[in-house]
Amino acid sequence: MNSERIYIFDTTLRDGEQAPGASLNEVEKLQIAKALAKLNVDIIEAGFPYSSKGDFSAVKRIASEVEGPIICGLARANIADIESAAKALEPAKKRRIHTFIGSSDIHLKYKLNMTKDECLKRAVSAVSLAKSFTEDVEFSPEDASRSDYAFLFELLTAAIEAGATTINIPDTVGYSIPEEFAKLITEIKKNVKNINKAIISVHCHNDLGLAVANSFAGILNGARQVECAINGMGERAGNCALEEIVMILNTRKENLAFYTNINTKNIIQTSSLISTLSGFPVQKNKAIVGENAFAHESGIHQDGVLKHKETYEIINPETVGIKASSLPLGRRSGKHALKVRLEELSYNFDTEEIEQIYIKFKEIADKKKIIKDQDLISILGEKEREAISEKIFNLEKLQIASGSGLPIAAIEIRKLDDNTILRAAEIGTGPVDAIYKCIKKLIDITGELMEYNVHSVTEGIDAQATVMVRINHNNKIYNGHGLDTDILLASAKAYLNALDKLYAEK
Repeated sequence: MNSERIYIFDTTLRDGEQAPGASLNEVEKLQIAKALAKLNVDIIEAGFPYSSKGDFSAVKRIASEVEGPIICGLARANIADIESAAKALEPAKKRRIHTFIGSSDIHLKYKLNMTKDECLKRAVSAVSLAKSFTEDVEFSPEDASRSDYAFLFELLTAAIEAGATTINIPDTVGYSIPEEFAKLITEIKKNVKNINKAIISVHCHNDLGLAVANSFAGILNGARQVECAINGMGERAGNCALEEIVMILNTRKENLAFYTNINTKNIIQTSSLISTLSGFPVQKNKAIVGENAFAHESGIHQDGVLKHKETYEIINPETVGIKASSLPLGRRSGKHALKVRLEELSYNFDTEEIEQIYIKFKEIADKKKIIKDQDLISILGEKEREAISEKIFNLEKLQIASGSGLPIAAIEIRKLDDNTILRAAEIGTGPVDAIYKCIKKLIDITGELMEYNVHSVTEGIDAQATVMVRINHNNKIYNGHGLDTDILLASAKAYLNALDKLYAEK
């Protein structure tokens, strides 16, 4: 059976970052782009350059520093957007401009206030302009799945004639069901006379939980590019999850004539990095990357897996970067044992990096008897955050008095830029509230706490806690993360981490 390649277009940094509450700074975006390149995605949609100075700068930096994938910038079908995208993408060795315009009657009437003829002319003009900057041009008729078929075919034909090399079919609001979406791709192949000059792409949203199913239906009927995001991040209910569509094709490769170039052994670590930096925890029962994806609690299931793994495991965990180990790690484990386990998890570090990781490992190992893989991944996430963000406030001491009376917090913070010590004590409605009142009292630039989440990294009384906060300062969101076996310490660290980002930007 001859297999056909499916191109993976990753939109985590563009559509994924549009998820409500997701907010990444330029350095974090660059770190994610490098991880996506290591994952071996074909195209990275790095952002929407015209939308803000920050997005323009991030796209330009990714275009300058990330090699391997095609670097893509999004642009509406107008001159300013396309010129901005072209300028941001200039440093990239391989670049693509992705331009779009709404094509459904509802978008034309209520969003664009435009006739079909005007839409057609605008699309052709946009593609032609984009083509003057790069040979690689992608065109999307937004809300294609709810568009009039006859007009859609005319629009796609004109876009290809104008120079589009990829035609993307978005199910923008996640309204389609697989049978309908399959028919749409089939009809496009039949009725767009020059479709053989372009690759058909699909971009499906998950409003009805069908993003992966619709994307797969598109592949089966002629699409050869899938637009997706790590962990399914994206607007509203999110996008097609990269890890799911890739592993469908990988796991069923004997029955399907398709393949991708994704390095699947990097899926887990990429998922973890993006979850950490975006502040979006991965649900435990999430397919492929969830904590429970390869866990078996039922006695019947455990018995079956012990006798023969394939009784209840259709994916070898090693394929996505999880490797079973008989080497337990604890407080007496040395650097060599740590390095071996990290390599088993597909992480490779030099001697100096292992030294740094080992310091954090020992801090946790002194509080926990057994260090599990999720603990290690969390430690690495903490290291990544420290490496890519300037640390300004360091938590030196924290004392809490709580109970049925008045919760009181006393805190000591070191301001690293001038090495000053700040101290305060406050009463709160609870210990976390008291801590945050102390911090607000000490630091002049603070934001409104919009979200506070805490979850355990592993099970057990000695589990590490990950705390994620979002604060709003002047209508901009800053994410903060804290990790510790003590929830209150993790809460203080998370708030200070968010303020690090805010303060550094100011």
